[in-house]
Amino acid sequence: MAQVFIQPSYGTPEARGYGRATLDACVPFTDARYAETLSPADLAGLSTAHPSGSARFWGATAKHDRRMDTVTAGDVVLLTGRKHVLAIGEVGHRFRDPAFARLLWNPAPGKCVWGNVYSLRGYWPVRVPYEAVWALPGFTVGDNFMGLRFLDPGRSAAVLALVAPETGRNP
Repeated sequence: MAQVFIQPSYGTPEARGYGRATLDACVPFTDARYAETLSPADLAGLSTAHPSGSARFWGATAKHDRRMDTVTAGDVVLLTGRKHVLAIGEVGHRFRDPAFARLLWNPAPGKCVWGNVYSLRGYWPVRVPYEAVWALPGFTVGDNFMGLRFLDPGRSAAVLALVAPETGRNP
């Protein structure tokens, strides 16, 4: 079964700007300006996951390195904001590359940059209210899903069943 994690992505104006750059549109990672920052292994991994040469991307900060090391192709992320799951993504390739992340999101000087990056080989815009997630076994009413959170297998299965109609994936 795929691992499921929840990640705030659309809550702040800054995050929404990053999302417009790398979630709302695919990034042509084979273009020279992107490709030259990637290691040969990561360029190959991205090219395998995304033969078109472009993909959607999201990431996490260095404080999440250990947890992000567990993310593999096929894992599912719920991208949240404004008290809704606003998109569901299926991981294509995960890697650590702060230079690539800085190029993708161009944060203001002094802002924290994501070093952990993952591509999405599947991406489904949705509008699932938090209440629908809270109603699942193991979730708490009123939880606003602040910060990156990895779900245990039971909650992962419940979430996958909830979003299956939206994604066409079998839970």
